Amino acid sequence: MSDALNLPAEARERAGKGASRALRRDGRVPAVIYGGKEEPTMIHVEAKELVRQLGTGHFMNSIVMIELGGKSVRTLPKDVAFHPVTDRPTHVDFLRLSKDAKVEVNVPVMFINEEKSPGLKKGGVLNIVRHELDLICEADKIPSEIVIDVTGKEVGDSIHISEVTLPAGSESAITDRDYTIATLVAPSALKKAEGDTSTAAAADEVPASEQNADEGEEEAGEE
Repeated sequence: MSDALNLPAEARERAGKGASRALRRDGRVPAVIYGGKEEPTMIHVEAKELVRQLGTGHFMNSIVMIELGGKSVRTLPKDVAFHPVTDRPTHVDFLRLSKDAKVEVNVPVMFINEEKSPGLKKGGVLNIVRHELDLICEADKIPSEIVIDVTGKEVGDSIHISEVTLPAGSESAITDRDYTIATLVAPSALKKAEGDTSTAAAADEVPASEQNADEGEEEAGEE
């Protein structure tokens, strides 16, 4: 599970675009905590610290303890808005979590034992269809990543969600199909070679009648 992050915050007294712009000029990012059958709480956080935590790579699937007014509020980040030009965070939504809450999160996948895959050793390529899995997890058991073992996989094999052993407290949010996570495909060079072979084979299979006709045309030309 991802380690919980701590993010100091201060209450926002005013809402609106003007107040938000003023906060951003002061190096703060406006945010809101909602959910948990409570009224939304408007807050603002330090921009530098938020950027640092976003840089960990697992901010969006980590429990974030918002330190507000001497208390800690247990939350999960749900959305971060970014400036279209500078790419700096401009607003954050946090979901307030109860003790036994279940949340839907996107968890990254990591593939291991690629050296033990016959297909990859032959030059095959691991084509990743989904870099993240859509999971429903217990709030205190959100995994930082899902590890998938490709030992024994051959070119042409596919890896589906049904093959993945999810950690305790997690289940797939998509239940209506056994979706593909990755496939092992032949490299383009190999496919091209196979195509050239097919073309040559097709040429060798020209009907005898056509071959005879061509020979007849050549003889007539010589006369």
